[in-house]
Amino acid sequence: MASGACDVCNKTTQFGRHIRHTHGGRWERKATKKSRKFRPNINKQRVLVDGGYRRLNICTRCLRTLSKSA
Repeated sequence: MASGACDVCNKTTQFGRHIRHTHGGRWERKATKKSRKFRPNINKQRVLVDGGYRRLNICTRCLRTLSKSA
């Protein structure tokens, strides 16, 4: 499993752009764009799996889903 990835849903880092808000109307004053990363919120938790506890790297979305079903 990749580091920084969720062991349950395999969610990993995604890439996108940060576009500044101050753009002009002409081509010369185009908005600056920078690459950025969207990282999942990963936590190390002891989770009950198949009757025993295992330490997992789990994202907070999966933690919320597990707490709903438990």
